Amino acid sequence: MTESEKQKLGKTLWAIADQLRGAMNADDFRDYMLAFLFLRYLSDNYEAAAQKELGTDYPDLPSDVLRQTGVNTPLQAWYEENLDDVSEFEKQMRRKVHYVIEPQYLWGNIAEMARTQDDELLHTLQKGFKYIEEESFASTFRGLFSEINLASDKLGKTYTERNARLCKIIAEIAKGLGQFSTDSDTLGDAYEYLIGQFAAGSGKKAGEFYTPQRISDILSAIVTLDSQEPATGKRSHLDSVFDFACGSGSLLLNVRRLMGPHGIGKIYGQEKNITTYNLARMNMLLHGVKDSEFEIFHGDTLLNEWDMLRETNPAKMPKFDAVVANPPFSYRWEPSEALGEDVRFKNYGLAPKSAADFAFLLHGFHFLKQDGVMAIILPHGVLFRGGAEARIRTKLLKDGHIDTVIGLPANLFFSTGIPVCILVLKKCKKPDDVLFINAAEHFERGKRQNQLLPEHIDKIIDTYRYRKEEPRYSRRVSMEEIEKNDFNLNISRYVSTAITEEEVDLNAVIGQLKAIEQEIYQAKSKHNEFLKELGLPLLP
Repeated sequence: MTESEKQKLGKTLWAIADQLRGAMNADDFRDYMLAFLFLRYLSDNYEAAAQKELGTDYPDLPSDVLRQTGVNTPLQAWYEENLDDVSEFEKQMRRKVHYVIEPQYLWGNIAEMARTQDDELLHTLQKGFKYIEEESFASTFRGLFSEINLASDKLGKTYTERNARLCKIIAEIAKGLGQFSTDSDTLGDAYEYLIGQFAAGSGKKAGEFYTPQRISDILSAIVTLDSQEPATGKRSHLDSVFDFACGSGSLLLNVRRLMGPHGIGKIYGQEKNITTYNLARMNMLLHGVKDSEFEIFHGDTLLNEWDMLRETNPAKMPKFDAVVANPPFSYRWEPSEALGEDVRFKNYGLAPKSAADFAFLLHGFHFLKQDGVMAIILPHGVLFRGGAEARIRTKLLKDGHIDTVIGLPANLFFSTGIPVCILVLKKCKKPDDVLFINAAEHFERGKRQNQLLPEHIDKIIDTYRYRKEEPRYSRRVSMEEIEKNDFNLNISRYVSTAITEEEVDLNAVIGQLKAIEQEIYQAKSKHNEFLKELGLPLLP
């Protein structure tokens, strides 16, 4: 499917969402819409694997012929004719695709029930979601639909109203998808498109789960370049990538897209919000990431609730090749005495209660490999605020861990209009200076958000990769100069975008004025000679 067709599919699905959600909150409707898209993906994937497994035994019948026999999917027909073989078949499917979906819960059956406005659709969906979560075998599916309340009053006050509403929503989605030939990549892209559209419509909350694609492109490109010698190009393989505030997982998937499907050993993510955690797991699977290739944990990053990361034996403690993150900006937290002794913060001190920005940074940095690279999006305040943040910033600089500071334009996010920066950190970096990139004025103005165009991103990446210097854009700054500025990293101190006014030579200006006055005097004298000859009054 071409890029334009993918965009068209996304827009078709968004138009359906916009039309059907009515008075329902965009965030609530998002969860239903994306869950149904995910069910379609799981079903397609499962049916394709079943067809391969059963070979010539798989019923190759058109949908109208199937309906005449009282079933809605080929697999349903096979089940009814081969009851004794079902158990062995499901055992094989668990081994090969790691999950099972009984035929009555497949998208084809659900969509047909919606089309015919079957009164049992709601009950079937409830049982289907429960079955997928609890009995389909894949541990990745546990609790996956926990936030989708099919009994919600938002769908309708009575069972009949809710059933009718679901019939309409599902029938329209099936009709919309029917216009396109969809594979897993296409459905994954449509899912991403919808997440972006819902984010744009839900305002401030969107910052919790969505990193704009263009900013994601910058972080992904940085961490996939060779960490010690970026100029040599992209790394051939990353054992592991970690995002400790992964939202819907789009940033991790972007890194995977750049590295290729076999370029990363395993993807790790953590997310505190249960709904967003479910979105991320669905997003991974929709993009063809196998359940053995990713691990996403639901829990609080600042409290370090993930047992895997609480390992105290240094030899067993997980470390990652690349760390990327877009944590919530200036998040209020509760730094306790116990956290002060936490291995992540002990050498640096705790971030202030009013802003956990450096707490997030230190968490990710702690789990970075010695030769790894970390890219994190933060508000500009981390560059210059005093107190505890100044102490943390100073130590990171003195220890040689801050490699690059990139200033981005304002109003790039759905959740905030403030300008943000990207900090690139390394445990072992070769240059003894800090590269500052001031990209604040390189963007295209938009109605709601400003946009970074591909050429703006290429310029940032190229400048980082080759550590280029350019007037009013980028500069390598020595530690001596940074120290003279009290370890303040305010970008405009080092790379000003102001246009320097040309110096005025006052002596030259006075000389020019005198010359002009002389010319005026001579012209007036000549003019008065003519007036005198004509007998007219002279000029004063």
